[in-house]
Amino acid sequence: MQIGEAELDRVCAEAIVPAVEATGLEARRVDKHNQGGLLKSEIIEFIQRAEVIVADLTNERPNCYLEVGYAMGIDKFRNLILTAREDHLPDSPNYVRGGPKIHFDLIGYDILLWHPDRLPEFRLELEKRIRRRRAVLAPPASAPPSVWDDEWIESHRKAAQPGLKATEKRGFMEVRFALDHPKPSKTQVELDEAARAAEIRTFGWPIGVYLSNRDDYRPRPTADGIVAVIAAREVGTYDYWTIRRNGDFYLLKAIFEDERGTNKLFFDTRIVRITESLLYCARLYGRLKVDVNHTVHIAVRHGGLRGRILGASNPNRYMRKGLPAEEDEIEGEVQSSLNGVQTNLTGLVKQITAPLFVLFDFFQLADGIYEEIVDAFVEGRVI
Repeated sequence: MQIGEAELDRVCAEAIVPAVEATGLEARRVDKHNQGGLLKSEIIEFIQRAEVIVADLTNERPNCYLEVGYAMGIDKFRNLILTAREDHLPDSPNYVRGGPKIHFDLIGYDILLWHPDRLPEFRLELEKRIRRRRAVLAPPASAPPSVWDDEWIESHRKAAQPGLKATEKRGFMEVRFALDHPKPSKTQVELDEAARAAEIRTFGWPIGVYLSNRDDYRPRPTADGIVAVIAAREVGTYDYWTIRRNGDFYLLKAIFEDERGTNKLFFDTRIVRITESLLYCARLYGRLKVDVNHTVHIAVRHGGLRGRILGASNPNRYMRKGLPAEEDEIEGEVQSSLNGVQTNLTGLVKQITAPLFVLFDFFQLADGIYEEIVDAFVEGRVI
């Protein structure tokens, strides 16, 4: 619908949103529910995911006609309910020749008309149409498959854990990515080239580190992807990562804090590492030519936490002495369009790290601290 027009905002607030919510659905409008990405990208994602689409044609907005056409083009016509102010039909007694109208390419479709003085009636009729539309839409034959392949994840977890255990370091960070269906199909060569180009060396030893100078460290092709195992005792770390041909990614690595021989968990280092993981995800799929509107699921698990206290790697950051953690592991999961990973980077970092930090005597950070650390890393600095 047209955005920023007072009468239409009233129609939305008093009729469309209440009608949608009365049927048990959540009403989304891109100017009120965007995640910080490009509006046209987020509108496309909303249309792709919507169970019911209400499109108001009032005032002949070209973007509305474009979005209706897009919905029809992806075979969501049955999900679409068209509405318009009643004076847009030539048969209306209020029709003004030369004024706004419903264009000929949609004039033959069933359009629910509204009058600004009769919004309660419009709301009730729209609610009925939404209920009827949901009743006739064919339910999926079965639940959609999970984006996570638990068997695949567990097989690599079991393969990686002995190497981590051999380091005699108990702390670890596990990172997983999975794309929404439909998933891509890439060759091992494409995966190898993308992995080489995706690493970020701002922190030093990168997430998904790609080492080609030693045969025992460089990635190896497997039947369904590539895998790298780096047990670098000379730098006191361990990394195991793999990328599947369908884009699934798994990483298990020792944490930086254990390499420094401390029993602390550095909150600033965790923010940096999560920031790097998210950016690596966006870079990896970008180099695999995955569409920026595709949804990706990202999960990060930290372990070996019990008994640690929270600190900071930067000695200039003041930290009150808190109680040690009682929990030993925690996992955070987020999902976003690939474009949203970059445009909402700080928010996603906070979603993953805030539940981790609260385990350490209810520790919380101001949004400004998140922004400061994330922005510095994006600029190529670690503070």
